[in-house]
Parts: sequence; C-alpha cells; structure tokens
Amino acid sequence: MTDLKIGVIGAGGRGRIARHAHKPGEGSRVTAICDIAPEELDSLKSDYGNDVFATDDYRELLEQELDALFVCSPDFLHEEHALAAMDRVKAIYLEKPMTITIDGCDRVMRKAKENGVRLFVGHNMRYMSIIRKMKKLIDNDEIGEVKSVWCRHFINYGGDAYFRDWHAERKYTTGLLLQKGAHDIDVIHYLCGSYSTRVSAFGALSVYDKLPTLKDGEKPDATFNESHWPPEKCSGFNPRMDVEDQSSMIMQMEKGIIGAYLQCHFTPDSCRNYTVIGTKGRIENIGDGPESPIMLWNRRRGFDCIGDKVFRGGSINNSGHGGADEEIVKDFISYARDGHETVATAYAARMAVATGYCATESLRNGGQPQDIPACNI
Repeated sequence: MTDLKIGVIGAGGRGRIARHAHKPGEGSRVTAICDIAPEELDSLKSDYGNDVFATDDYRELLEQELDALFVCSPDFLHEEHALAAMDRVKAIYLEKPMTITIDGCDRVMRKAKENGVRLFVGHNMRYMSIIRKMKKLIDNDEIGEVKSVWCRHFINYGGDAYFRDWHAERKYTTGLLLQKGAHDIDVIHYLCGSYSTRVSAFGALSVYDKLPTLKDGEKPDATFNESHWPPEKCSGFNPRMDVEDQSSMIMQMEKGIIGAYLQCHFTPDSCRNYTVIGTKGRIENIGDGPESPIMLWNRRRGFDCIGDKVFRGGSINNSGHGGADEEIVKDFISYARDGHETVATAYAARMAVATGYCATESLRNGGQPQDIPACNI
C-alpha cells in the first residue's frame, strides 16, 4: 500500500495530533508542515524527519503534492485555510469548530461538495471510550426513549487557556459557548441522536474583565498553572476581552427532547458530566476519562449517588483525550482512502456550530429564543 502524503497547517499545538498519521511504510506519512512559529517547525522535524517540507506560509504548503491535509490553525482561520485547500487536496481533516459562523460552515460544506472533497471535522469526543459506552447504553435501550439531556462543564483552566490570548475576543471565536461548547453540544446531539432546533441562553463576563491585563505587545502565557488561583489574585490577561466566562443554554431538540448546557470558566475543579434521562431510567458520567464512572439508575428509589449499575469506558490506547486522538486520526486516514461513513461528520459539526452561534446571539439579546437555520447543502 502506497503511503498517503499528508500536510499539516498549524502543525504545532493541536496540530501535533497529525503525529498519529505519520506511519511511513504503513499507509500514511507527514511530508509537509506549516506553522508561523519557527521553534515549532524545528521541534517537529524530530517527529517527521529533516526531509519534511517546512514553511510558515500555508500557500507554499498547498503547492506541495498532497493526498490529505490537517487544518489545525486557530479557529478564525479555519474557513480561509479549508477553502484554499479544497482547490488542491481531496481529503481534509478540519479541527473543530468547523468555523466560527454558520455562514462560514455552509461555505466550507458547499465548496467541499462542489469540489468532491472528503471533509472530516475533528470532533474527537465522539471517539472517547466513555462517550462510546454511554452511546451504546442508550442505543441498547437501557434508559428507554430519551427525553432530556443535561451537560455541566466546569473549566478550571479557562482563565489560562481562554482569557490570556485571542480566545477572549469575539472576532476570533464568536464566543466560548461556540468555541469551547461545540464539543459538548456535539456530544449532546450524538448521544440523543437528535439536533437542536431552537435555543435560548444567558451569560455574562463576570470575573476576568476585572483583573489586571497585559499591555499591548506583551506575550501571553496561556499554559495551565495550578497556582493561578483564585482568579482575583491573578494577572496577565488579554487586554481586549468581550466573551462570556459563564453561560447557560436551553435547547429544544428534534424528537421532543429538551437539553441544557452550562459552562463556567472560574471553577476550582475541571469536570464535564452528561445526564441523559429516558422513559426507563437515566445515565450520568462523572468526568470524561476512560476510567471515569458511568452510573445507570433504572429502578425507583430514594436518592443514592451510586447508580444501580456502574460502567466504565475503558482504555483504548495511550494517546491524547483518553485514546480518542489516535482513533479519530485512524478513522480520517481510512476515510481519505475509501470515503466510508465516519463517526464524526461535517453535518454534525455544522449543527454544533449553528447551535452555539445561535445560543450566543440569544444570550447577547436578553435570552431571546433563536431558531437554528437548516442546512440545505
């Protein structure tokens, strides 16, 4: 089998996921990388070899002979990079969120269809063992017909990862209900087998806008640091900040399902948990690691925080995000070759963005309900 030639735009940071595609002699090989940080390019040569084509200009990368491409640049560049790549490459892994607007998603999907490009969006949580186990329990009718779903996301690293750099500005993210929430919104849709049709949300910038900021030109440090606590004793935040650090949304979904998603960026702990309630019971996870518990309650009784049955997803491999990174890359490489049906889809990614986008519009307009526009691509 001839190796697919793989390129990576935004090869540092999240782009390091492409290392799972670098298997010379086994079907795929990273042959070209692009990043604007010279130190990242130098570092990555130890992963891909000194003969890898390296550039700080994505246009030069797209001039190379490539079979597939990873686009892992910052969110606000996804649309530009994906559209440009579709004139040169026939299989694209586009990191989530697909873009930061609904119109942007639709432009990307439309061009992919017109150019016959196999578009794959990196919603890796669908590949986490704990999410797959929860999906299997639901599909096996362990809780009956799903009627309600909730997600709470405590993000103790929010003050580091999202309020010290470009993530803090609407023009680069739309908002964290889209940028960060796209993962959880997609998982809600996936677990329920249903997409949002109407949303309402409230949110606020409650904490980080009151803290000392960097001066223009100073380099931010967005590295997680446990000593950055409590927030009121911290400094070094982005000088421009207009996204919310807490938000709550209600979702009307297909099949009569009602959903809720809550996100907070100034909690002391980090955890996401999903509760799915059906006509015969409910399941709830605590944490999203492969060994995190999934509890099932399916008999009537008084309160007990331990379910009638307890399950765990189990380890898949030692790659990032509980083994999901290696699994999603494996699926993409196979998809690039044969176009099979994938667990993560471009349509689902678009609906996650559309839901987060409309919810953000709602919270910035006093909670006014917003209908999710249909995708007619």
